[in-house]
Amino acid sequence: MIEQLGISGPTLILLGLALLMALSFEFVNGFHDTANAVATVIYTKSLKPTPAVVWSGMWNLIGVLTSTGAVAFGIVALLPVELVLNVGSGAGFAMVFSLLLSAIIWNLGTWYLGLPASSSHTLIGSIVGVGLMNSLLSPDSAFGDGVNWAKVADTGKALVISPLIGFFVAGGLLLLAKMLLRNPALYKAPDGDKPPPIWIRSLLILTCTGVSFAHGSNDGQKGMGLIMLILVGVVPAAFALNLHASSASLQQIGSSAQTFEQALIAQGVTPGVNDESSPKALTELLSTGKANEKTLPALADVNHRILTRFQGLDSLEKLSSDDRRDLRKETYLVSESIGKLIKTKQLPAAYDAAALGGYQKGLKTLTTFIPVWVKVAVALALGLGTMIGWKRIVVTVGEKIGKAHLTYAQGASAEIVAFATIEAADMLGLPVSTTHVLSSGIAGTMAANGSGIQRETLRNILLAWVLTLPACVLLGATLFGAGLLFVFHVLGVR
Repeated sequence: MIEQLGISGPTLILLGLALLMALSFEFVNGFHDTANAVATVIYTKSLKPTPAVVWSGMWNLIGVLTSTGAVAFGIVALLPVELVLNVGSGAGFAMVFSLLLSAIIWNLGTWYLGLPASSSHTLIGSIVGVGLMNSLLSPDSAFGDGVNWAKVADTGKALVISPLIGFFVAGGLLLLAKMLLRNPALYKAPDGDKPPPIWIRSLLILTCTGVSFAHGSNDGQKGMGLIMLILVGVVPAAFALNLHASSASLQQIGSSAQTFEQALIAQGVTPGVNDESSPKALTELLSTGKANEKTLPALADVNHRILTRFQGLDSLEKLSSDDRRDLRKETYLVSESIGKLIKTKQLPAAYDAAALGGYQKGLKTLTTFIPVWVKVAVALALGLGTMIGWKRIVVTVGEKIGKAHLTYAQGASAEIVAFATIEAADMLGLPVSTTHVLSSGIAGTMAANGSGIQRETLRNILLAWVLTLPACVLLGATLFGAGLLFVFHVLGVR
């Protein structure tokens, strides 16, 4: 079995440890984010804790299984390009272990304190820390090079704006409900352990279902992206490319590569012959976002390599392990470079942006795939984490945000807005924090209802929100530096 995968025994141990840590991140994520999804149904007495957690876990599983993968590979796009391309190296292993370990440490710490901190903030801060330390230790890089700042900015905006949407829209939705739905039962707190009327109970279970599904489809993808990164680096024979790609799709990609080469030649850009500087030039484009005189020749050269590999190819399984790894690097560089040129409007007007966009999508189908077993493993880790660690976060969300007990309408309003916000982010391929969207939504309904907000809890949540990014940047950078020292000087791995 090990021989079929093309890896050694020690590498298999490292692979198992890396996968275990990635699933541990999702397990701890379940403490935080999935716990928010069940807080309202538990505190409105719509469901008992055990069935609520099981129900939420099931819909998280469905959300993960039906996810597109856009968020998963959006997370990967935040990482330094050279580490993504060489994740199977010693530096790649140090990257994976350091960012996962720093995210787990922070998540466990905030969970222990009962603070609804964001797993998205945690992971992104760790990734930025790794990128900064990598640029600091690279002799040919300026500090900050290699971090995809444009993607970090997009992600940061989503993480900042989404809680504001939760607060104001959930509060507005509650006020609108009061105007349109006059039934006073909706605006009461639970009476002891007595469950609400069946129609209110059904509404709250439905909103819990929606948030659980949305959480699985968005947050679950973070772990999936990291797992795929690990598998691609360590077991390229099986996971570097989507081996199930059809012969027709391969022919289409080859045809698009040919069309692109002809367009380049027509503009006087002739492909080189395996110019070793070409991948570096494209890596520079992806790192800095700035094209130069080397960009198009490099793109022509790497595209020609893809075209050569696709001539007469009807199945990716016919490629050797090394060829699969190389083809993945080439398709990643060309697809991401085309996307960068189009997005930043640096693509010369002579080229057909629509046709190149189609070529880019075709290339991405070879690399942006997630096996079903990865989705199931992530979903199970999320569900188990929720079942074991739900109570601390649920108590904070249900009891400590507002000064009054959560009413049925408040819980439904917060969850409807959380579901809609997370689904919108999922379609845009942006990671958002279920924790912050839902807890800010509950705070918004408390403010709109005049129930009052517990300032100490709000202060602690805001403090965790503000400190998470810088703390995880520092953690990620420190652990990555220590990891490199251990891998290179202790283990002697390069």
